[in-house]
Amino acid sequence: MNFSHLLTHWYLQNKRDLPWRNTSNPYAIWLSEIILQQTQVVQGIPYFNRFIARFPTVKDLALADEESVLKLWQGLGYYSRARHLLAGAKFIYFELNGSFPNNYKDLLKLKGVGPYTAAAIASISFNEPKAVVDGNVYRVLSRFFNIITPINSTEGKKEFDMIAQQLLDVKNPANHNQALMELGALICKPNNPLCLVCQLNTSCLALKFKNQEAFPVKLKREPVKNRYFNYIVIQTLENKTVFLKRTKKDIWLNLYEFPLIETQKPIQGIEITEENEFKILFKSIKHLDLKYFNDVDMVTKLTHQQIFTKFWVVKTKNHPLAMIELSDLKRYPVPMLIHNFLKAFKVT
Repeated sequence: MNFSHLLTHWYLQNKRDLPWRNTSNPYAIWLSEIILQQTQVVQGIPYFNRFIARFPTVKDLALADEESVLKLWQGLGYYSRARHLLAGAKFIYFELNGSFPNNYKDLLKLKGVGPYTAAAIASISFNEPKAVVDGNVYRVLSRFFNIITPINSTEGKKEFDMIAQQLLDVKNPANHNQALMELGALICKPNNPLCLVCQLNTSCLALKFKNQEAFPVKLKREPVKNRYFNYIVIQTLENKTVFLKRTKKDIWLNLYEFPLIETQKPIQGIEITEENEFKILFKSIKHLDLKYFNDVDMVTKLTHQQIFTKFWVVKTKNHPLAMIELSDLKRYPVPMLIHNFLKAFKVT
């Protein structure tokens, strides 16, 4: 069988009409790939459209400030992607005189761009014969060839890179790469793959042995860490509060939040007042009214950690650090955890 011919023929007949497929502009392809690194297509489309509308060129993005970029990114998670995107735009505009890198090797110099993203941009925008290997490609190839090497191992990455490159249609790498990814997204799905209508089903070994669900093989992940967040929502008589930027190299870097007290385990009732950070925060305050906003923890699941959060509303006459109007909080880029709280707290 001609793997690439069958694949591309299917793709041209069945590909989705996605906004970044109407152009070969490397800026648009780069933006779409960064958005889709940890995001499903349906969720990513409106973000792509908003970014292109707000920052139609690399120059527009390069001249933006970080807070406006993070605010536009809000809700997508993995915020390092947005910071890398901005850093890459500044590098292109200020260091490369606005000239977008036009080959795989130079694309790798952009912050946040790895082998997959560089190959996607190079092949789609510049027709460079570089094979892409993303989650969809791992799944298709591992099933088709019955490959049991774990995809998240060093050996697995080398093996799949080699196979993908050998299969690549070097004369038409853009359609080949997009076809392989599209087949994984629409047909060779993680669960309940549509094998009966797959263009490759006559030669797929996983289908032959009826073990599609066993692929791709992965090494076990590191255990999930539990963290316990207690946000102190200060509300003065003038409806002002304390809102701080996260500056430590942790999750949600440079996003805003209320004063945070992280504990080793869940705490209840007035136990929060016994925490040293709470005492420091209110050392000059004599009278305050403390209560839960939520008595059941809000749970946020991240890649390797799970965050259990309580919000504690503290009403007081005034506070020396309370300088931001509660009604102004919507202007700041925040994690979705804080965004959801603000909606529930009627700060919209």
